Amino acid sequence: MTVAAQAAAPDVPPAPGITISPPADPFARFATEIKAFERADAQFDAMADETMFVGSSSIRLWDISHSFPSHTALNRGFGGATTPDVLHYYEQVVGDHDPATVVVYVGENDIAAGAEPVQVIRDVSKLLARIRADEPNARIVYLSMKPSPSRWELWDEMVEVNRAMAARAGQAAGFDYLDVASAMLTKEGKPDAGLFGLDGLHMNARGYAVWTGAVEAWLKAPRNARPIESATRTTS
Repeated sequence: MTVAAQAAAPDVPPAPGITISPPADPFARFATEIKAFERADAQFDAMADETMFVGSSSIRLWDISHSFPSHTALNRGFGGATTPDVLHYYEQVVGDHDPATVVVYVGENDIAAGAEPVQVIRDVSKLLARIRADEPNARIVYLSMKPSPSRWELWDEMVEVNRAMAARAGQAAGFDYLDVASAMLTKEGKPDAGLFGLDGLHMNARGYAVWTGAVEAWLKAPRNARPIESATRTTS
C-alpha cells in the first residue's frame, strides 16, 4: 500500500463488544470541592478586607478562622492540588473576590507527582503573577514548601524551588516569600516528626501553630517590607 493509500485508509473500528472510553479528565477529582466554592460564592457576597488562603490540603486542613480570628479569612484550599490544578480552576478559586491579602501554598504536590523544579518554579511564578495582575492592591505571600517526613527524599528538589522563589520575591515581583520550613526542621536538619500527623505528610496542631505564628508576624509587618526569611517556632 502506498503512503497516500495509507493516509486515506479509514480508521479501523473497535472489535465488537469493546468500548473505547474518552480520556479521563485529570481535573474531575476536584469537582466536589470546586462546586462547594461556587455554591459559597453564589450564596455569600465577597467581604471587604478578606484574607484568602489558596493551595492544597495543607491549606484546606488549616482552621484559619480559629487561627486568624481578627481577619476575615477565606479558605480556598483543595486536597491534592498541584499548581496547574489551581491555575485550571483559578476563576472558581479566586473568582470575583477582591482580597486584601492572599496566602499561597502550592508546589509540594507538583514535586511529589514528578514535576521538575524548573517547571514548578515556572508554574508557581505564573500563578503569583496572575493573582498580582488581578489583585493589584493585595498583599501576596508565597509560603515555602514544608519538609514532610513522608516526602523527605524529595526535599532537595523542594529546596531548589524554595530558593528560587525566595530570590524572585520582593516589591518588583509583587509578592513576598515566607520561609515556614526552617522552623519545621530539627537541629540535625531533619523534619520534626512532632509537627506532623501519623501519615508524615499533613501537619498536626503543633505544625499549624508554626505556620500561624509565621503568617501572623508577616501580616503585622509593614507593607513592602523585605520578605521574611525564616519563621520563628511557636509551641502549643
